Amino acid sequence: MKLNVKAFGLTCGLFVGVGLFLVTWWIILFSGATNEVTFIGKVYRGYTISPLGSVIGLAWGLVDGFIGGAIFAWLYNFFAGKGEKK
Repeated sequence: MKLNVKAFGLTCGLFVGVGLFLVTWWIILFSGATNEVTFIGKVYRGYTISPLGSVIGLAWGLVDGFIGGAIFAWLYNFFAGKGEKK
């Protein structure tokens, strides 16, 4: 069985982006917004624990998740094709 690379990449991008967005708002609700640079903020430029930072994290997460998911699906298809009998 082969994976659809674009669909898998989009799904991973949505999971990462929306997940980061929701976690950011969870932190804002319980701890308050801060503009301190976090570990994720060092990787994703512009990301902070703030409403604007959550949108920036959403965008970065979509891109990063899509690329990671697409690479994973492509590698899966590549190695799954090696084991098929012809």
